[in-house]
Formats: sequence, C-alpha cells, structure tokens
Amino acid sequence: MYANLKRPPRSATAWLADAVRAVAIVVVIVSLFTLPFTDVAVLSMSLPAVMLSRMAGLRSGLDLVTCVTVFVAAGSNVVDLYRAWTGWDLVVHLACTGVLAAVALVILADTRVIEATGRRRTPIVVATIAGLALSAVWEMIEWFGYRFITDAIFVTYDDTIGDMLAGGAGALIAGVLASRFSLTRADRAAL
Repeated sequence: MYANLKRPPRSATAWLADAVRAVAIVVVIVSLFTLPFTDVAVLSMSLPAVMLSRMAGLRSGLDLVTCVTVFVAAGSNVVDLYRAWTGWDLVVHLACTGVLAAVALVILADTRVIEATGRRRTPIVVATIAGLALSAVWEMIEWFGYRFITDAIFVTYDDTIGDMLAGGAGALIAGVLASRFSLTRADRAAL
C-alpha cells in the first residue's frame, strides 16, 4: 500500500485525483476553524476513502471518480444539498457505495479473502454484499448521529431502506463492471 501511495502520478487523470485529495485535506483543515463540529466530522470521514483509493492502486480513472464521489457526498451534507435537491440522496448513495464496493473488491482480493476478479460471478456477488454491508453501517452511523448528536440529521424508515437499496444497486453495478474490467493499474504494488 505504501508503494502505491508514494508512487508519483503518471497521467493527467492521476494528477487530477491527487489534486482532489489535496483539496479534500485542505478543506478539512480549513473547516476545523470555520464550520461546526458535525460538518467537520462529516468532511473528515471522506479522507480515509480518498487516501485508500490511492493506496490500493486503483486505475487512475477509478481513483479520480472515487475521490470526487466521496468528497461530493460529504460536501453535499455540509451545503445541505440532500434537503435542497429531491433524489440527490439516492444518486449519491448509488454512486458512493458503488465506488466504495470497488475499493473493497480490490482490498479483499489483495488480502486473499477472495480470488482476484478473474471469475465473472465473484466480483458481482462480493461487491453487492460489500455494498449492502457498507450501506447498513452508514445508516447506523446516521441513526447514531440523529439519536445522540443532532436531530437535524434526516432519518426515517423509508429513507433508510431507499438509501440501502440505492447503495446495493450501485455496488451491483460496480461488481458487474469489475467482472469485465480490471480495477487496478497494471504496475501497482499489491497490498
């Protein structure tokens, strides 16, 4: 993982992904001094994902999409897009869970929990399961935030189920794509 992290970017897309990572770090640091704690916490939760996509050695395009998607998901909460735009929540759950399921596939294959994505059905099933698990964890975090931190977090049964359904669909799409295309760079170091 460290070898992938320290490898210099070799394409315009890789440079863009690194730029998004740098912006995410700067925004989180600035938010420490300018935003309420809950917004800082939400933005901070995007940092592990934007760093992990680089460390896992994802293809530069997938790396960029992962960084942008995760940071847009966090930022949408801070600027209240989920309340302003009907359906935005479902779009973000679909996209964000999809890219995180792809990252999970790479990590699971590198740690030999699953076979590399050579078999066509394995990534479809594993990505979908990983996406549904990630969706469930996220919904538990939302519930915890609503119950113990602020009632400004929107939590209803229908919202939770809809979010998990969208996340599962995004993960399924990621699995189908992973069954047909490599998710990682050819020159990357395995975990």
